Amino acid sequence: MHDIHVPSEIEARYLPRNPATSLVLGALTLVGFGAFAFLLTSDPDRAWQAYVSNWLFFASVAQGAIMVGVATTITKARWNWSVRRISLAFGAFLPVAFILVIPMLIGLRENYFPWIEQMAYDPIVQLKEAYLNIPFLVARNVVGLTILFGLSLMFIYFALRPDLGSVRDGDAEDDAGRARWRQRLASGWRGQDEEVARSWARMKVMAPALALVFALVMSIVAIDWAMSLESHWFSMLFPAWYFMGAFWGGILLTVVGAVLLKRKAPYFDEHIGPQQLHDLGKLAFGFSIFWAYLVFSQYIVIWYGKLPWEQVWVIDRSGADWGGLSLVMITLCFFIPFVALIGRNPKMIPGWIGSVALLALAGLWLERFILVAPTLHEAGTPTLTLWEPLIALGFLGLFIGTTRWFLTTFPVIQIWQPPQEPESLEAELPPEEAAARV
Repeated sequence: MHDIHVPSEIEARYLPRNPATSLVLGALTLVGFGAFAFLLTSDPDRAWQAYVSNWLFFASVAQGAIMVGVATTITKARWNWSVRRISLAFGAFLPVAFILVIPMLIGLRENYFPWIEQMAYDPIVQLKEAYLNIPFLVARNVVGLTILFGLSLMFIYFALRPDLGSVRDGDAEDDAGRARWRQRLASGWRGQDEEVARSWARMKVMAPALALVFALVMSIVAIDWAMSLESHWFSMLFPAWYFMGAFWGGILLTVVGAVLLKRKAPYFDEHIGPQQLHDLGKLAFGFSIFWAYLVFSQYIVIWYGKLPWEQVWVIDRSGADWGGLSLVMITLCFFIPFVALIGRNPKMIPGWIGSVALLALAGLWLERFILVAPTLHEAGTPTLTLWEPLIALGFLGLFIGTTRWFLTTFPVIQIWQPPQEPESLEAELPPEEAAARV
């Protein structure tokens, strides 16, 4: 921990604004949501399946990226000093994700949730009526996402605030937009040292609570929008599979963001060095194995139990219609990251690790689609068509656009750094001996 070099002075550098990129992202958004609107008129069931699965992917990985920052706060990590802000930047999508979930809560009923119709005649489903009802579903999603996203945005605020007063007026890269946000978020400035101490104290308290809320709310989302579609089937591992996949997606997003920024400017390339890529690579590699462990753990229990009502979920996703796509998903999420990131050197080659991360993210996107679509799929109709990726472009445009806004408005590399605190053992030692250990 003590051999990690953090510069004593870090400059405020921003991602340059690019009107052409903004136009491209706007076009992607229009194409994606135009495709959704068009498909809604001809095949509403497929349109909503694509919409929900894309929301499940983009909202979860954006929240997962925040949790990377939360986890490193809990562990008081210092290795990620130059990529910490990259992880938090994806949180700019969360307000948009909250808006995008509203049509799902308003527009989806019997055509998406089979248990609504089954409640009238199925005794097993009727036993779940206390949980499976629309008013409670809407209430728990609205309240849960409000708390989770609200806490996440507060966490980002405290991570940003000490930087907003330390950036000098008249900065060469300053503009009116940055000045407005600095004025809003840094009101009541108390001085740099006090702001750093206050923000760090708040973040240390919020981080464990946010981790627990993340697991709970993401579990509710996974159960409501995916697991409940197979109304007789349930799995205790399913929610963990979903929210740990989100956390892994956040790691992969941080990898992609770091690699792209290294190519953007020499300053970012200098500070996002081999050490950061190596540590991110280890996390990406390790959690690909953990993802496979969760998938296999769920499968093996169903396999040796041989209960028909448990097997139906697996059969739907391993038969002739969906078996090929499931194999592609496992290849992208496990086999490719596992083989490509073994050893030390591959983790430190920016183009290599960035490409592997993009492929794994594509696998996670496919996983979210497979969580939803096979249960609702009508026999004899296509499984994955061009419509699903087209609708994904709308979400992608908003996702990249909000992240770019964050990185063009706030310093890409966090200027303030958390104070180095003694480890628990060092805190119990006499000051002379503790100083000798540092």
